[in-house]
Formats: sequence, structure tokens, C-alpha cells
Amino acid sequence: MKRIGSLFLVAIFAGAITLGSYKLFFEKGNFTLVSQNDDASVINTSLTPTSARGAGINEVDFTTAAENTVNSVVHVKNVTLGSSSNNPWDFIFGSGQNAQPQVGVGSGVIISSDGYIVTNNHVVANANQLQVTLNNNKSYEAEFIGSDPNSDIALLKIKADDKLPYLAFADSDNTKIGEWVLAVGNPFNLTSTVTAGIISAKARNLGRIDQSFIQTDAAVNPGNSGGALVNTNGDLVGINTAISSQTGSYVGYSFAVPSNIAKKVVDDIMEYGNVQKGILGINTPPLNSQYAIDKGYNEIDGVYIEGVEEGTGAFEAKLQSGDIIKKIDHVMVHKFSDLTGYLATKRPGDQVEVTINRDDNTLLVPVKLMERQTLVVPELGLEVKNLTDKDKKIFRTNKGVKIVGVPETYRGYGLEGKVLLSIDDEEINDIQEARDLFGQISKYGKTVITMLNEKGERERLIFQ
Repeated sequence: MKRIGSLFLVAIFAGAITLGSYKLFFEKGNFTLVSQNDDASVINTSLTPTSARGAGINEVDFTTAAENTVNSVVHVKNVTLGSSSNNPWDFIFGSGQNAQPQVGVGSGVIISSDGYIVTNNHVVANANQLQVTLNNNKSYEAEFIGSDPNSDIALLKIKADDKLPYLAFADSDNTKIGEWVLAVGNPFNLTSTVTAGIISAKARNLGRIDQSFIQTDAAVNPGNSGGALVNTNGDLVGINTAISSQTGSYVGYSFAVPSNIAKKVVDDIMEYGNVQKGILGINTPPLNSQYAIDKGYNEIDGVYIEGVEEGTGAFEAKLQSGDIIKKIDHVMVHKFSDLTGYLATKRPGDQVEVTINRDDNTLLVPVKLMERQTLVVPELGLEVKNLTDKDKKIFRTNKGVKIVGVPETYRGYGLEGKVLLSIDDEEINDIQEARDLFGQISKYGKTVITMLNEKGERERLIFQ
């Protein structure tokens, strides 16, 4: 009996050793970990192998991009002179005013080693003095080179003794929704601030049909305007421009001018002194109108062509009403801002390949872009066109634009058919300058326009 009991114990001991050896050396470890606290039990049942570094943001290294960027982003100080007089008679007669300096701040990006800096137009608008401070605390007086209020891009220049660190423009068309980006700038006068986020959307417009922005959730606050938006390689993909907020501070998303648009504006300013705009020459219905909703245009994936302007590239290429633009060159077109965002990178004379859907057939049509001859200016809503040789002869002037359309509000002012020469004593040479100057009109001040009639008489109107 004792012999049997001894053998039984030996068998149990041997079995335990065998089972333990198998568990230790041969069986793969699939574990269920349970962590308890006073609130609830958390059970991790995933058997999927994970990286030792974790997932998501832990997989991304922002340090290289930040190091390559901060020294190329500058602090921009805008000094303007404002009146401190509270006497209304001083305002009317222009006497007794004490000019007080008012300081605005923003950011800028060095784009060349010899000191060219891109920033936002609203950062430097109406400046009497511009000062740029580098990340090493050296300060320089900046020269204003030019700007485009429509895209909100401006170009400055500083003279430094040494070559400066700079960022080169990347191809913003290659950015993708969900891609990590960094916003670098000087919010609230805090220099060299870096925030991270992702690209939330592309081709956003902020109420103006000819604008196109990159939307991000990287924190952007007052003072960030004009700073850099870079990807994780440190490539410049945008210029931070705006936030959408009821408080004036960041609430979750911000907007940047795509680098392709900013680069084209800068190149135009440096080469031509102004921005060259190339247009297709099509008309599209406003998608938020009842007409578009009733027709179903607001549900179309692409851009619906309602009409074609005579004498434009679209007219010569025989685009027609009812065509739907699906693609332009390599860029897919889902909405109007996709189209305008890409066209903003082109000039008059450039040729683009337009893919359209016509009667369920897909056609590839080459279109030559042309310079716009008419447009509707902001604020007053006047339609103006460039002067023809015949107009210049009739009005005996080479300056100005002709008013060819007037909204109902101003029908009784006798504006139509006259040449608009200047706004607030700022001379107008073409429709682009007219648009820019009208875009700078303050809603709370007065605007003086000077016109010329066919008799050669000058007329001045004041809009309050």
C-alpha cells in the first residue's frame, strides 16, 4: 500500500514538472490583464502585437521639424499712427490731432537666406514702421515689398549681415487629411511657440468664393498670423492666417494659406509687382441659393458650369452650360474651392487640362487661362472692367476702371458708365487694384471715390 502511495506521489510530481516545463518553455504567452480600482475593472483582451513605443502621436517625432523651423520664424511688429483726439471738430477740420503709435504684432517666415520674409497682409497693413525680431533676439527694420489682400499674403525684406536660416516652400497639393503638422509662431508675444495638430480639411473658404485654406486643429492664437505651418519633415506647407472663433482665441481649428498659393503670390510680387490672376471664364450658381437647391446643383460632386464668358479660355475650348468639372490637371474637384484653390497657383497664359462630365461622357479639355477683364469689388458691390483702347480715347485717360454694373442700393448715384479713378486718393490702374482697395474699406469710416465722366469732368462721392 505504501509502495502504491509513493508511486502516486512520484507520478503527480513528475506530471507537475512536465506541465511546468511545457508552460515555461513551449507555450506562447497570451495574457489577459485585469486592473482594478474603486471605480471599475478594466480588461485588456487584445492579442494584437503592439509597438513598444505605443501608437498614434507617440509614433511621431516632432523634434526635428521644430528644430528646423523655429529659427526661420520671426516676430513682426507693426507700428501705425492713430489719432487720440476726441473732439469731432478736430476730425472734421483735421486740426489738433495727436498722433499716437499703435502696435500690432504677428509672425513671419524667412524664405531666403538674403532676408525675404512672407507674412499675412493683415499683419502689416497700414504700417508706418515694420520691425522684425529673429529667434536670436536680433531686430531689424523691415521693408514692405508688396502684398495681395485677397490671399492675405505680404512680402517683406530685411538686410542682415549674415546669411539667414530659411524655409523653402513645399508642395501643399501633396498634403493629406489626417497628416500631422506643426504651427510655429509668436502667439501673445511668446516667441518661438510650437503647437501640433493634424490637417482637418483642405480647400476651405471663409465666405469668399475665391479663397482656399488648409484647416488644422493645431492651436493658433493672436500673434500666430503669418507664421509657419510645417509637416513632420519641417517642410513649409502653409502660412497660418486665421481662426474661427466667437471669443477671439483658439477654439479648435484654424486656417492656413496653402504654400502653393503663397509661393505663387510671392513670385508674382517679386517678378511683376502685383499678383497675376488667371481665370477659366465660367459662371457657377451659388450653391446656398434656393435656385441651386431646387435644381439639385448643391448635391453635385464637382463644379457645375452654368455659363461661359465670351472671349475667355473656356469659351474658346467650347466648354458649355451643363458641363461638370471633375478634375483639373492632377487635382480632383469636388467643390468650387478645390477649383479656385488650384487656379490661384496659375497665371494668365498657363494651360490646364480640365476633365469634365458631359451627358455621362468624360472629356479631357485643354483650356488656356486668361486675365480677368471684369469683376465685382467687395463692400460696394460695383462691377468694374479694365479700360479698352476705345474707353481710354473717349475718357482721355490711361488710368482707372469703368463701372459697368451697379447694385440696387446705389442705382440713384449715377455711377454706371463712368471711370473710377481712385479710392481715398489711392490711384486705380486695373480691376485687381480696384478689388484690393475696396477690400481695405472700413465699414465704420468714410470712403471717397473719384470718378470721370465722358465730358472729362471729375466727380467725388463720399460713402459713410
